[in-house]
Amino acid sequence: MKPAFLLALTGLAAFAQAQPDWTKVEAETLQHFQALIRFDTQNPPGNETAACEYIKKVFEAEGIPAKIVALEPARGNVIARLKGNGSRKPLLIMGHTDVVKVDPAKWKHPPFGAVREGGYIYGRGTVDDKDNLVAAMMTMILLKRLNVPLSRDVIFVAEAGEEASTRVGIEYLVNNHWPEIEAEICLAEGGSVMRRAGKVRFATVQTAEKIPNGIRLVAKGPAGHGSRPLRTNAVVRLSRAVEKVAMWNPPMRLNDTTRYYFERLATISTPEEAARYTGILDAQKAPAITEYFAVNEPGHYSMLRTSISPTIIRGGYQINVIPSEAEATLDVRALPDEDMEKFRDLVRQVINDPQVEVVTESRNQRPKAPPSQLGNEVFRILEEGNRKHYGAVTLPQMSTGATDMAFLRAKGVQCYGIGAMVDEEDGPKGYGAHSDQERILESSLRQFVRFNWDVVTAIAR
Repeated sequence: MKPAFLLALTGLAAFAQAQPDWTKVEAETLQHFQALIRFDTQNPPGNETAACEYIKKVFEAEGIPAKIVALEPARGNVIARLKGNGSRKPLLIMGHTDVVKVDPAKWKHPPFGAVREGGYIYGRGTVDDKDNLVAAMMTMILLKRLNVPLSRDVIFVAEAGEEASTRVGIEYLVNNHWPEIEAEICLAEGGSVMRRAGKVRFATVQTAEKIPNGIRLVAKGPAGHGSRPLRTNAVVRLSRAVEKVAMWNPPMRLNDTTRYYFERLATISTPEEAARYTGILDAQKAPAITEYFAVNEPGHYSMLRTSISPTIIRGGYQINVIPSEAEATLDVRALPDEDMEKFRDLVRQVINDPQVEVVTESRNQRPKAPPSQLGNEVFRILEEGNRKHYGAVTLPQMSTGATDMAFLRAKGVQCYGIGAMVDEEDGPKGYGAHSDQERILESSLRQFVRFNWDVVTAIAR
């Protein structure tokens, strides 16, 4: 194994290589990006194959072997590979072609118009995830055109179904095409570069993620006439149970990723913020910090524990009938090592009502997977790439949401989530991922393509 300083030098040397003609590349990137945004790949139903055919055609024109594989004809996935000398195991670069649903009436610009205005490109998928998709696509094209010598095969995957139907995407690929996508390392979505008031704050690289689970609370009681209130009313029982579990703070637990995240975040924060980020393990300070996070920084609150959000309540069918049953659905995002059977037992103890049943709610399940490594060559290259392109310190991050990298981590792949630069203010203003005015800065897209080029060549050259 090389010493750390030699590994870092290896990455820096790779960054010093000759660069493509970026003026031409940027115009080409914009053309492909707008074309991909204009494919309506709302999931459901998906219809990703149309976008896959576009990508395959572009690759074949460059002499890059590519194929479409699909569980269902309209829901294709692209696999392409550039061969290396085989001295190191492959690198997989991946993006998904599907996007979440839209309500066109709420959009200023057509959601699949890829309209350019004020330095931005507007459209569904601009930051989730067709920015990663086009950056990986352009990297493959440049590797082929410039005939870059590779120590690893570089595998490209455009996957279907990430947003709501993994069975046609990553699950299908892992179960049916694993030899074609098996890799040591994967770069995909999940990270970002955060900017506030026009100034870069930090970059995140996703190295772990919480696992989606569901719990259903079913409260029971005697039915009755609405004119005669009952203390045993199932709706009342359910309301108390929901409040108890929603206000409960599940046990806090750090892993390598979250420990490193808060330590690094403290170094670039105000003294007041830093005191909170370093004080989370202090038994005296933790309760107040936990409450502050719950109210003001819910993302940080969720990073520290398995979280619960009540999302659906059902009960009753007529205004003058007290129902005999009412139920609530809880969105549970589990820490990677959470024992869900024991966690449900804790929920029962918190509710403390034998008339409220706590049951598992089936949902699109992602597998448990350990966090990816932080002390290896790949993470150092990503750190160096963020320093070079953004002047930013890198924070490893555990996503509170979910990505398809969970399926790859479960197979032993070291996965790292990256992303383009976004403005912290965009989300609350309704310009972020899954919003009604999703957008990306053109300059951010250009910068992200250059970042991808540098880190991929540093890892695979």
